[in-house]
Amino acid sequence: MEDDISGLRTRISQMQPVRAVGRVQAVDGTTIWVRGLAQTAAIGDRLRLLHGHNVLGGEVLRIKDDLVAMLPDEVAEGVSRGDRVALLGAPTLAPCDSWVGRVIDAYGRPLDGAPLAPGDKGRPFRASPPPAASRRRLGGRLGTGLAVFDTLLPIVQGQRIGLFAGSGVGKSRLLAQFARGMEADIVVLALVGERGREVLDFVTQVLGPEGMARSVVVAATSDRSPLERRRCPLAAMTIAEHFRDQGKHVLYLADSITRFAEAHREVAIASGELPALRGHPPSVAHQIMRLAERAGPGMQGAGDITAVFSVLVAGSDMEEPIADILRGVLDGHVVLDRQIAERGRFPAIDLLRSVSRSLPDAASDEENELIAGVRMLMGAYARSETMIRAGLYKEGEDPLLDQAVRVWSELDGFLADASPNGPAEAFQKLALLLRRSHNTAPRKSRSGLTASR
Repeated sequence: MEDDISGLRTRISQMQPVRAVGRVQAVDGTTIWVRGLAQTAAIGDRLRLLHGHNVLGGEVLRIKDDLVAMLPDEVAEGVSRGDRVALLGAPTLAPCDSWVGRVIDAYGRPLDGAPLAPGDKGRPFRASPPPAASRRRLGGRLGTGLAVFDTLLPIVQGQRIGLFAGSGVGKSRLLAQFARGMEADIVVLALVGERGREVLDFVTQVLGPEGMARSVVVAATSDRSPLERRRCPLAAMTIAEHFRDQGKHVLYLADSITRFAEAHREVAIASGELPALRGHPPSVAHQIMRLAERAGPGMQGAGDITAVFSVLVAGSDMEEPIADILRGVLDGHVVLDRQIAERGRFPAIDLLRSVSRSLPDAASDEENELIAGVRMLMGAYARSETMIRAGLYKEGEDPLLDQAVRVWSELDGFLADASPNGPAEAFQKLALLLRRSHNTAPRKSRSGLTASR
């Protein structure tokens, strides 16, 4: 009842009895030029165009002389000169605690068919991150429900990591496992540019009731305008900040930053910005960095936002612009490999190309030694894998490689294991696995032949 009253107050406070109105002067491709609003409009303000009985939303993209350029949310079919355009002002989002368990769009409207009450405080979509000198340090290690992240690639409270993968390698599946299993009070997911049917499948089948019980899903499907797709991760971050400011630990998942960057490219080119970074405008770097900086540890008295940003990399090219920009501002990156996925191991994490920058602080000295040992063994096997598979490997010539060969299949299986009881038990299992590989090391018999202990 209180949420309904609060939402009603918010709606009343946002009502404007008088609005500035302009008229369509020209339509140039995807841009609508409006006369009469140049003195009152600001870049980013929302507009509403009325043509006949239809309503078309849009956003102020450029202001030139006495004209305003409007980028519409839909195709400008049927728009004609003289149509009325009302100025709605800067868009805000008013998150509410009752949004948990709901699916909404990038403007805070419900997508699941039930009424949605706004909160009592409107927030800007592009809020500033907490002051750099006032933020707390990264927090303690989080249980994720997955052995590889509980041990070799730890995630700590307030950390921001990137998930880099090609299409169909298990990226969405891994994000859903985080949403269900990672320690957090609230989970906020941004689904950018997904196919319409996949949103429902993700909510009902992949997340399920267990995941949705603590989640808010913000979706902008592939058919939505670039304005809405670009706004989707911004809206999700705004919701995450609402819960962070209550002192809660929020897990923010964005799928994917690549589609966010593509939507920004469409908007930027329409505004006159020239592409520079392999077809992306120069401003895309700032857009990505600003979004990433809003996540992380909060200030004293607030909570934290632990963030996982997925990046769709074509052909596993980690040097393409979006991957390179994001990797440079995050606290770790996880690479999913198609060859690993094709042989049936999920999550298909390439451990040697993945890094958690929470180490070494997130682990004890003994645990760091164990992590270094595993990486050494996996590296030794990877360097000699072609030789091993060709039958050229001869046991006894390299003790490190001998141990790597003995333990590789078990280590590979460990990377796919669940970790229901947390990091402590996962580290115990990993330590036991390595001890067994030492204890089965080959030894020379008196006859000079290799024997097993």
